[in-house]
Amino acid sequence: MPSFQTSPGTRDILPPDAARWREFNAIFADTVEAAGYGCIIPPIFEDAAVFHRIGEATDVVSKEMYDFQDKGGRHVSLRPEQTASVCRAYAQHRPTTPWKVWYTGPNFRYEKAQAGRYRQFDQVGIEALGVHDSALDVEVIALAWKFYQRLGLLNVQLFINSLGDDGDRERYVEALREYFLSHADALTPEARQTLDKNPLRVLDSKRQGDAEIIAGAPKITAFLSASASQHFEEVLEGLRVLDIPFTQNELLVRGLDYYRRTTFEFVSTALESAQNAVGGGGRYDGLVKDLGGPDTPGIGFALGLDRTLLACDAEGVFGAPKSSVDVFVVDVVDGTYALSVTSALHDAGYSADRAFDSRSMKAQMKSADRSGARFAIIIAQDEVASGSYTIRDMTSAQQQLVAKGDLVEFLTRNLGARTPRRHPS
Repeated sequence: MPSFQTSPGTRDILPPDAARWREFNAIFADTVEAAGYGCIIPPIFEDAAVFHRIGEATDVVSKEMYDFQDKGGRHVSLRPEQTASVCRAYAQHRPTTPWKVWYTGPNFRYEKAQAGRYRQFDQVGIEALGVHDSALDVEVIALAWKFYQRLGLLNVQLFINSLGDDGDRERYVEALREYFLSHADALTPEARQTLDKNPLRVLDSKRQGDAEIIAGAPKITAFLSASASQHFEEVLEGLRVLDIPFTQNELLVRGLDYYRRTTFEFVSTALESAQNAVGGGGRYDGLVKDLGGPDTPGIGFALGLDRTLLACDAEGVFGAPKSSVDVFVVDVVDGTYALSVTSALHDAGYSADRAFDSRSMKAQMKSADRSGARFAIIIAQDEVASGSYTIRDMTSAQQQLVAKGDLVEFLTRNLGARTPRRHPS
């Protein structure tokens, strides 16, 4: 028989790490829903043309997309990111603006797997459509900043730039093309290949051989229109009002072609510099129109779950929760008492587990200890005869008898009240 394992670039998320993921998403949802963002769940795959709007010259489109023909002959792609999907949804459904949504879930890119980067990877993010106001840019950035703070991260830096309007960007790209062509002999072969496709992407090069040439390249600020410059300064001033520290980085262009005006990135200084970006985003005011919708401004961000958790590990914060239950039921009679007691406790809002296969008292108590439960409920013939339970405090090893009808009251007094999972009719 073959021995199957996960495909390269994927992995199983097992307990208790999966619980950490759930808590990560819960904290993110609580953070952004406080600002009026509602959850959207886009499809896992779309018409491949939706993602071609990311930019034909980007590695995401040219090298990394999982695209194929389905059985109906349609050219589809597993989503490599979710901003384009959200903008397609807006163009299709035309909700009232401002439209503020958040998402979570997997994306797919065929790239070399490494620490914090997988072929199937999860992101959380928000998108806000229909507003030009620079105050929205500040709100979006601030929500990401607050989320990192809620995780306990202290070593995160915000880098920010403006790519200007369409005309600004076009003039800047042409200036970069002329500059890099004049220094083409000094660029690495990889950078020269990128130059042929998109001069802006050369600024993304992390290769040491390109560093000196890139440092002397023209700066975007010299090409910004008056309106774009004013918008950017308003964003920076808003960040100052909120006491959010930032560094202006004129080489920051992000990896996707749809960005205009504000663009930003969050970097963890606790991680190695080559893989230290934990999230980022920006404005994409022309993307909805490119997808067949009205000319609609938009801004958002995506935060990498894996990379952010690596940053948490590096700082020793937001660890995986211990897997435990409130109560472990030890039934050495016939197992049916454990069945009814655990079910009743579940309905009362408590977590409860039990042993199976008619194991001995000693074996069941070992299971109770491994479960991390605060209390073990022991049911033997004496307890059945007296209509009571022996409650063992697994921390102090003290035991006491509790009448069957007083069990929930005992747990409420010692563990706190819980919300019942099933209400009486």
